[in-house]
Amino acid sequence: MSNTPHTLGEEFPGQLDAIHALKAKDEAFARLLDEYDEVNDRIHKAESRIEPVSDEAEVAFRKRRLAIKDAIAAALAAA
Repeated sequence: MSNTPHTLGEEFPGQLDAIHALKAKDEAFARLLDEYDEVNDRIHKAESRIEPVSDEAEVAFRKRRLAIKDAIAAALAAA
């Protein structure tokens, strides 16, 4: 398991089976999950100063992560 905070398992506890099922049948949802992981990793690297970015860029990443998380939640609710 990753030591990166805000993993999908933490953000959607008890819904990993639903996430995996939806990912298997919905290519757009699978891309959304990939994008979430990518943005989340960039935030983690910025926070831990592995790959520092400007404050504005970090805020933009956080806003994008939240928007993706909202889209994931909406897709799970509609499934």
